[in-house]
Amino acid sequence: MFFEFGIKDIIDILLVALMLYYIYRLMRDSRSVNVFTGIMIFVVIWLFVSQVLQMRLLGSILDKLVSVGVIALIVLFQEDIRKFLYNLGAHQRIRSIMRLFTSSKGREKERRDIKEMIMPLVMSSMNMSRGKVGALIVIERNVPLDDIVATGDVIDASINQRLIENIFFKNSPLHDGAMIISKKRIKAAGCILPVSHDMDIPKELGLRHRAAMGISQESDALAIVVSEETGSISIAQRGEFRLRLSAEELESILTKELE
Repeated sequence: MFFEFGIKDIIDILLVALMLYYIYRLMRDSRSVNVFTGIMIFVVIWLFVSQVLQMRLLGSILDKLVSVGVIALIVLFQEDIRKFLYNLGAHQRIRSIMRLFTSSKGREKERRDIKEMIMPLVMSSMNMSRGKVGALIVIERNVPLDDIVATGDVIDASINQRLIENIFFKNSPLHDGAMIISKKRIKAAGCILPVSHDMDIPKELGLRHRAAMGISQESDALAIVVSEETGSISIAQRGEFRLRLSAEELESILTKELE
């Protein structure tokens, strides 16, 4: 039996291990790691009963549970599965491969459009920082934020520095919510975001930062936060903060992530 173990079997084992690792990361990010552990324990018991002990009755019952359980898991974790597939398609290497099928003129136009979108965001963020005007701007990427947009007021306007500053002006009725930018346009404002309850977030960061962290954990969006207390600019991305950013650092991060 040992000599029948070939290179194909090694690749097979590595692929299964890689798949299990990515499923574990998906569950960990959605705080469902205990569910993942329980599923793995059940699979081990099922294989042991049906393949090693060869208990026909118990094995057949577990077989039925597995077939029904797969459908139940898809229904239960449909949002997490959708997020995983979006993130897979948005992976840097996948995006690099897709760019090969885009013409050089198309890539150049896309870069110009992104730069035209970034500069108003940077300039308005710096102005609001100097005036200690609180702001929360979410930039949609590959994961749609239609459910978040529905919680606010639809604007659907071009990205404009004055418009951004007016929306977050302290007496504006929309200044407390989040602005959503989608497809290089201001889609909505006054939107409600999921708040992160992560205990690792520094205590000095307020509700805007927790909301920014929440949306970055549940999607691949970028969230720009201007602190009303200190005027500091931060970005929440993939469940992590980049704090106290300068204009150059903010522009660099946005350019790198959006191109």
